[in-house]
Amino acid sequence: MDEIVSFKGEDESHDRQFVNALARGLEILRCFRPGEIYLTNTELAKRTGLPKPTISRLTHTLTRLGYLEYSEDQGRYQLGSGVLALGYSLLSGMDVRKLARPAMQELADYSQCNVALGIRDRLGMVYIEATRGQSAVTLRRDVGSRIPLATTSMGRALLCALPQNERDFLMDHIRLRNEEQWPKVKAGIEQAFKDYQDHGFCISVGEWEKTISAVGVPMIDANEEKIMAFNCGGPAFMLTREMLMEDLGPRLVNVVRTVEASMGRH
Repeated sequence: MDEIVSFKGEDESHDRQFVNALARGLEILRCFRPGEIYLTNTELAKRTGLPKPTISRLTHTLTRLGYLEYSEDQGRYQLGSGVLALGYSLLSGMDVRKLARPAMQELADYSQCNVALGIRDRLGMVYIEATRGQSAVTLRRDVGSRIPLATTSMGRALLCALPQNERDFLMDHIRLRNEEQWPKVKAGIEQAFKDYQDHGFCISVGEWEKTISAVGVPMIDANEEKIMAFNCGGPAFMLTREMLMEDLGPRLVNVVRTVEASMGRH
């Protein structure tokens, strides 16, 4: 999840509608990872692969527009309020978050785990809503947290619901990211497809992080335009495979059906 992933179609160089300068500016904003505050032009150049003079012009422009802020003391850049405004506008327009929260909280209280709703961003999933139980050992992952697509239950659940051509496109990029681990990752994804067909959910038991287990279920929004996914996860010592398959998996499916009903889907 640490590296910038650039999706480039074969004919992108011939796409007259594609604005390279805009794309490069947005790549700058993507360079900031969770927990990072400041980055230098040199660090941004390394992460994007862009020449440092180009980076300097882009950071200057983004700073003038309020998407970056420059710290004289640090000699580095940080994300500005313009980015926060964009993110807030996105989240505030998602009614599903408000509709889903009560059912999510109920499952979080029952399981003493983290229950989250996420959307895809490139080869990852980003939480747009998160609830947790009262247990002191519950995972602490909030809105904005980012997790991998290929090895988590949430990511795999989303893959299960995608149209075949989009799924194949993403699977190919997942393979290219780490060809050495691909056979193991592919086997996990294929098992997720089977579990989803048989049970309506898929699981990840220590496949992303050894200490974390979770179950995931996809959901298509009311307009059938956006695919999201829910998960319910926690420390592996709390969540056995049997518990995920026989208890939390079916309960998470019920959460999704409840949310779909509240959105007017039957």
